[in-house]
Amino acid sequence: MAENEPSPRDLGRYFALAQVGLEMVAPIVLGLFLEARLGWAPWGVVVGAVLGLVGGLWHMVLLLNRFDTKD
Repeated sequence: MAENEPSPRDLGRYFALAQVGLEMVAPIVLGLFLEARLGWAPWGVVVGAVLGLVGGLWHMVLLLNRFDTKD
């Protein structure tokens, strides 16, 4: 393994944190879709942003706690 190459454990952590980012964006995209289909503007994006933020931060706290206990 090269000196600058991250370990598989570190890669798993990076992918888990990237998943949190996707979890924050997905509800906003769903809100945009519902706005376009059902005419819920601007509530689709507002609710999606709140749900994405709360859910993403909650998942990040859980992941960081798990990372701390494993180290």
